[in-house]
Amino acid sequence: MKDGFIKVAAGVPRCTVADVKDNTVEIKKLIDKADTAKINLLCLPELCVTGYTCGDLFFSDTLLTSAKNALKEIAEYTAGKYPVVIVGVPLLYSSKLFNCGAVISGGKILGIVPKTYMPNYNEFYEQRQFSSGVFVDKDTTLNICGTAVPFGTELIFSHNEMSDYTFGIEICEDLWAAATPSERLCRGGANIIVNPSASNEVIGKAEYRATLISSTSARLLCGYIYTSSGSGESTQDLVYSGHCLICENGTALTESAPFEEKELTVTEIDLKKLAGERHKNTSFEPLTGFKTVTFEQKQITTEITRSIAKNPFVPTDSGDINSRAEAILKIQSYGLKKRLEHTRSKTAVIGISGGLDSTLALLVTVRAMKLLNRPLSDILAVTMPCFGTTSRTRSNSEKLCRLLGVSFKVVNITKAVNQHFADIAQDPQCLDVTYENSQARERTQVLMDIANKTGGMVIGTGDLSELALGWATYNGDHMSMYAVNSSVPKTLVRYIIRHEAENAEPALKEVLLDILDTPVSPELLPADEKGEISQKTEDLVGPYELHDFFLYHILRNGESPKKIYRLALIAFNGDYDKETIKHWLTVFIRRFFSQQFKRSCLPDGPKVGSVTLSPRGDWRMPSDASAESWLKELENLN
Repeated sequence: MKDGFIKVAAGVPRCTVADVKDNTVEIKKLIDKADTAKINLLCLPELCVTGYTCGDLFFSDTLLTSAKNALKEIAEYTAGKYPVVIVGVPLLYSSKLFNCGAVISGGKILGIVPKTYMPNYNEFYEQRQFSSGVFVDKDTTLNICGTAVPFGTELIFSHNEMSDYTFGIEICEDLWAAATPSERLCRGGANIIVNPSASNEVIGKAEYRATLISSTSARLLCGYIYTSSGSGESTQDLVYSGHCLICENGTALTESAPFEEKELTVTEIDLKKLAGERHKNTSFEPLTGFKTVTFEQKQITTEITRSIAKNPFVPTDSGDINSRAEAILKIQSYGLKKRLEHTRSKTAVIGISGGLDSTLALLVTVRAMKLLNRPLSDILAVTMPCFGTTSRTRSNSEKLCRLLGVSFKVVNITKAVNQHFADIAQDPQCLDVTYENSQARERTQVLMDIANKTGGMVIGTGDLSELALGWATYNGDHMSMYAVNSSVPKTLVRYIIRHEAENAEPALKEVLLDILDTPVSPELLPADEKGEISQKTEDLVGPYELHDFFLYHILRNGESPKKIYRLALIAFNGDYDKETIKHWLTVFIRRFFSQQFKRSCLPDGPKVGSVTLSPRGDWRMPSDASAESWLKELENLN
């Protein structure tokens, strides 16, 4: 349970229809396996004690009495075992039969939740045998072998110490209904929905089922554990496949595909992440009136086996990367199109360095001009060589602009910067921050004045990663009239440019690939003796893949430094050692806090993803906030 993670499982025991004794043995076997794996929460299928397809045998007192006794036996079997288990079982109350999910733990039956919706269409005839639990009063108890157990649809189960560890139960058809029990349960405080199900297979149903579960977990900001009956349930006209799925806020964490015949489908759900999502979502309105059933479970460190993405801003599938890149380019270019139209700008002025960010900004500007049906010569691309400019980046700048068909201008700022050094008594041999920033500010002045002269506007090139780190010269590259890359992190910039390269004609593709291969650098310090880039950004400020990882988890999920550190160790295992990750995480937090003043006065720019730093939108942070608490937590990490 460390850092909010609990281990959960969807279990599919071997089933023999109507053989309660044999089914009980198989259920116990799975409980043993879950206990060995230290699974916190185990969901077994709908009516797994008897089998779902018993039909009118559910009218038999022999079957129902056996099921009730089996439930007591299974509950007692959990004494001294770790998991909380949800078992599907038919139970009588007030002369009516209910299709129930029983929650058992530590040798006891904690509560029983009856199914709300009884499907009675197509192949389903549940209303023939079962009644809906919707009319059961929330304070009702059910007598199970001499013990009064909470019974009803309004039950929420909560760990006695870990407040975010809460779950509710809906059963099979409940998920498919228009007004699902899960909606009420989540608004009532359940962070996880457990669904013991018996869903037969027909063509296309598995895909629809997976979409339904994933979208439900996204809409309700919850974890969702779905377990369905296995092939042993198959009888007469219906076939069951044991399809299991575990989702978290719209993401499928793990899945046992239909007919995979997997006994346990296991992963971890991040409860703190879910709680954080609800914390900031103002439309997620709480609901009262539920009965809370508490349970005990020893808190242990949950081993994380789920995948932790190294590049959380970048899709893992190549097809998804291409579609994501195209979507981002459209957002950027349509945003710029609107701004150019609104301001009646005659030109779009952009500084071209031969680096990643200015290349992306130029590609976006080209698209915007095409949308406006304007000549690409209205784009004024300006390269401004100075002390650190290398022949490689200058050559790539010229080739890129020529191949794209935009206007190109060279303004050598060396004399202007040297004059500025003389004016402020700066020693040109002193390669300090003044030496560097004087060049950046001179470039911005040139761009702004050219924009004024041509009736245009300056297009900003800085990206989201640089904004997070404050890796920009205040009133230098920090400033523009519209910043098209301000919501695009550096790791994603690379993939977007590669996407454009793969779809470009050969000459342009060659230039774009060489730009991708060029070290990231502001080129503000003189080149080395070979004329190559001497100032490499990632050597100074740290690897962007690490910083983007930190940025995502701090902003998107509100994670603590210790949790981010733990996740980074998993994601970058074999790439960076503990000391390196801790060092750059410390650098990130220091810079993130100290550089907020730059973000507080950013130019407009299009939002493209769920993580942005616009002071007018997603991120409103005081410029003088202290990082002390975050840094202190990092100091105490092992």
